[in-house]
Amino acid sequence: MSTAATHALDIAGLNAGYGRFDVIRDIALRVGKGEAVGLLGPNGAGKTTVLRSVMGLIRQRRGTIRVAGTDVVAMAPFRIARGLAAMAPEGRRLFLDQTVEDNLLLGGLHLRRDAARQERLLASVYELFPVLKGYRRRLSAALSGGEQQMVAIGRMLMSDPEIMLLDEPSVALSPVAVDIVVRALIELRKRGASILLVEQRIDVATRVCDRLYIMTHGEVVEEMTPDTARGAGMSLINKYLG
Repeated sequence: MSTAATHALDIAGLNAGYGRFDVIRDIALRVGKGEAVGLLGPNGAGKTTVLRSVMGLIRQRRGTIRVAGTDVVAMAPFRIARGLAAMAPEGRRLFLDQTVEDNLLLGGLHLRRDAARQERLLASVYELFPVLKGYRRRLSAALSGGEQQMVAIGRMLMSDPEIMLLDEPSVALSPVAVDIVVRALIELRKRGASILLVEQRIDVATRVCDRLYIMTHGEVVEEMTPDTARGAGMSLINKYLG
């Protein structure tokens, strides 16, 4: 088995951007199968561009992106979303005029001919977020921000992806909601999920992740353990995230 095939995500030498300009340059990072990895950095560092590149939403100019050993660089986004990678975007982007369950089922639309698998995935989402089961027929617009974030994560899970990408899941949530999301991500790790978590909050990333990459000005500048990040504390915030 190749080294790349042992990784849920393997990015090497990646340049990508908008128009004539590269937003990210020479990005190299990996997420092992069953591993949670954090990507930290200030606003404008290029973190979201990395996620969008994995999903095929931004065309790379140089470098490779492999998901579970599959080269996705030239692949259409809808094909990537069919079980290779799935993203819970910043801002959640739910269909607010649709019910909770309709939003969840949209995440597994490519599995609609496998009703048994869809039902298993839906049951696993409701096990992870029991409150959503009671709200399954409620319009998503009627949910709190934390509950909407649960739906966004659940929708991502419904595609049963090789790699889960989360973009700032703690933004604009109450402390209670952040704790619920963090505990859910820890549970997903226990289930063997592979996660790339974009965050600005060091406390969230260090609770969830096995390793951390730090980005600034479109480049990965450091890799560290959660213990190192916790030890650095305010100096890390002042240097990169302030």
